[in-house]
Amino acid sequence: MLDLVVTGGIAVMPAGAQAADIGVASGKIAAIGAPGSLRSLGGARIVDASDQIVIPGGIDPHIHCNMPIPFPGRNEDLLSAPPEQVSRAALHGGTTTLLDFAQCPSDQPLQQSIELRQREWVGACYCDYGFHLLLHGKLSQGVLGALPEAIEEGHASVKMFTTDIRPNRQGRMVRFGDIWEVLRILAVKGGIAAIHAEDNDIVMHMYEKLIREDRVGFENMAEVHNTLSEDLSFNRVIRLAENVEGAALYMVHVSAATGVAAIARSRVQGFPIYGETLHQYLLYTAEDYKRPGGQMFHTYPSLKFAKDQEALWAATGHGAIQAIATDEVCCPLQVKLQGRRIDDTTGGNSGVEPRLSLMYTHMVEKRGYSLADFVGLVSSNAARIMGLYPKKGALAIGSDADIVLLDPRARRVLRKEDLHETDYTPWEGHEVAAWPSMTILRGKVVVDNGTFLASPNDGRFLPRKIDANIRAQPAL
Repeated sequence: MLDLVVTGGIAVMPAGAQAADIGVASGKIAAIGAPGSLRSLGGARIVDASDQIVIPGGIDPHIHCNMPIPFPGRNEDLLSAPPEQVSRAALHGGTTTLLDFAQCPSDQPLQQSIELRQREWVGACYCDYGFHLLLHGKLSQGVLGALPEAIEEGHASVKMFTTDIRPNRQGRMVRFGDIWEVLRILAVKGGIAAIHAEDNDIVMHMYEKLIREDRVGFENMAEVHNTLSEDLSFNRVIRLAENVEGAALYMVHVSAATGVAAIARSRVQGFPIYGETLHQYLLYTAEDYKRPGGQMFHTYPSLKFAKDQEALWAATGHGAIQAIATDEVCCPLQVKLQGRRIDDTTGGNSGVEPRLSLMYTHMVEKRGYSLADFVGLVSSNAARIMGLYPKKGALAIGSDADIVLLDPRARRVLRKEDLHETDYTPWEGHEVAAWPSMTILRGKVVVDNGTFLASPNDGRFLPRKIDANIRAQPAL
């Protein structure tokens, strides 16, 4: 007998969307059949998904829990929301897997950094999770020497910055020689580099220029973190990686048409490079900085312009963008609005809960994307790139039973009071065309029509290994 049967819905499977029943046993998808066919096998629970869309759980490949946030008047940084808070919101919104970052300072043994991060998450996350290794500053030989073993243990992606982002937060940028060394290690061990690429010289020059001209309001942010910076940095990183046999790139939070163009050129040449953008960039532009509380819409790199947004949307149509993430930095409104200058505005955003519904609305309903393409951009593609597929990101026999029932009858206007992240939402007032009625994690119903049923012990760490095909060519 099956543990659970989802019946009557339109299931978005690897081969496409069709009416189907899905049977679950021991946390896995055990059977897929024609509509109504699995009822006869029996099940401890029958879930009626009539008139709903059945999709694999969402995957957000870029979030930041317990991340330091500078706050005036304090001797130490505040921290963004912990895994418990963010993962609760994620499950309410249909996301069942989160990828965060393990901070790996050069003056600390790499394994110690990883273990410290794991202790923050074990027994404290409602959904499944994994870590990118985040390297910054001048890399020590100790960190470089320990990196191969860490990759083999399942930390298959390594993030690096090409900029310090802000003049008062030095120490993030990794020098290109060190990036080169990391790329060579990743190429041998089968990992992928996740790059925050901005040209540090241009960014810091623009900070100095605008401060000198007394144009320090955050509404000028797009002049600092500008499209030229993305053009120069993307192309420099790409050329470096293209000269390392076996290297692969994942460009995080692509924000500009110049970044899209750089990725597209490299993909045409057959290099395995993938692009991630954020729902902020797809739905907001630099004009939104001028709105009351415009800091709510900001993340780093800055919002750009209408033509950049158009290029990003075009690139999600089987182009340079494969995944849509949040760059989640969940914090109270007081913290998000604390800065008003180009050099003190808080980055990141609160957006993990409404991501799936917003993207369904703007992709499927407003732009006519297929259900398969929608699922690819919010789940399956990230799973493939980051070494989770088909365990995650697929409705297929043998996959984890991470299943979401997306209900188009549940149209709603987003309000902060109805969400579970913090005391504000940058998506206040947006209408969404569907909302999850049920979220299932490895066969367990964790959200049922708004009732939260998960335990902080439900979340499991996910060791990852990047598929050879993903690293050999632009496979998506």
